[in-house]
Amino acid sequence: MKYLITALGNPGIEYVKTRHNIGFLIADAMADKYDVQFEQARHSYKTLIKYKGKQLHIIKPTTYMNLSGKAINYWLQQLKIPLSNLIVVLDDLSLPLGKIRVRSKGSDGGHNGLKSIAQYLSSDKYARLRMGIGDDFGRGQQVDHVLGEWTDEEYSVVLAKLNSGIETIESFVTNGVDSTMNKYNNL
Repeated sequence: MKYLITALGNPGIEYVKTRHNIGFLIADAMADKYDVQFEQARHSYKTLIKYKGKQLHIIKPTTYMNLSGKAINYWLQQLKIPLSNLIVVLDDLSLPLGKIRVRSKGSDGGHNGLKSIAQYLSSDKYARLRMGIGDDFGRGQQVDHVLGEWTDEEYSVVLAKLNSGIETIESFVTNGVDSTMNKYNNL
């Protein structure tokens, strides 16, 4: 069984510690846990983890957030992975900092990465792991918040939640999306 784990974010050193790149942060933590390295690949950085007899292809698109769907569509086709075996890991400003929410489908909720995915896949029926980045910003400051760097306090909360993000992905590939939603959405 093959799975595509797609971490959303923006490439480049200037985005490394921004809230929008929480997907990349979780993917990097997972690569560290399994002692694998990301390599430059088509439209992304890519690595492979073998987990309980499954192949977990993890990508961090290099297409920037607004064109994430291009990389996902390419790798789904290239690896012949069904949409049901895709999970997208991303930030969510409508969730409290560090809160995890898993969904099996849904709208883009104003997230540009999800808009791109829907456009390229012509579907919103794929799993997503959203991690909250909080909504502590003033009116008209949404973009600054999302593209802003973590405060030290926020970053320590996020680092403490990375293992939960990894466990959620592991649950998705072993137990399916419904079981994962039941277990992790209530934490």
